[in-house]
Amino acid sequence: MKQPKRPTRRQKIEIAEARLVPDNWLVHQDTAAELTIVHRESGKIRTLRRGA
Repeated sequence: MKQPKRPTRRQKIEIAEARLVPDNWLVHQDTAAELTIVHRESGKIRTLRRGA
């Protein structure tokens, strides 16, 4: 697993739109189809889908 990075402003907006607190999440993978994030403390992984 690569080292998770801090989210950019655009990514923070997407995380907030998913009703999550952006400060608690790190970006693991960012593709055109989905954004994979990891919780800072628990290590839980979530995938936010983009588009429809």
